[in-house]
Amino acid sequence: MIRSIRVNENLHIVLWLLKDLFWLMELHVAALVMVVPTLTMAFYIAWLSANDKVLLVHCIAVIFWILANSTWMIGDFFFQERGHGIAAGFFITGLSILAVYYFVLAPLYARRTRNGPGTQV
Repeated sequence: MIRSIRVNENLHIVLWLLKDLFWLMELHVAALVMVVPTLTMAFYIAWLSANDKVLLVHCIAVIFWILANSTWMIGDFFFQERGHGIAAGFFITGLSILAVYYFVLAPLYARRTRNGPGTQV
């Protein structure tokens, strides 16, 4: 399963780099078209990672990162660079998900594991 996820992650990186290259080159249509496969692949990787909660949390954060990145790009293309506030919201959401995992859920799980099964925390 990890091999399958890794292969898809590698393809995902190519898609994301193409999207950002088209953004840089101001190829609006190509960059917009690339948002769809990039996001689709991110959702697919998250779906493949559903059994590994740590990996899934990171996949969800990546989805928000792509949403932020794409919103920023669309704002640059069509709204005189006014999409930064919405993009920041997506970035902050992704970071918040990771913060909740690392500062709340992971320590809670570690404490439960240390105390043994059936122990109240």
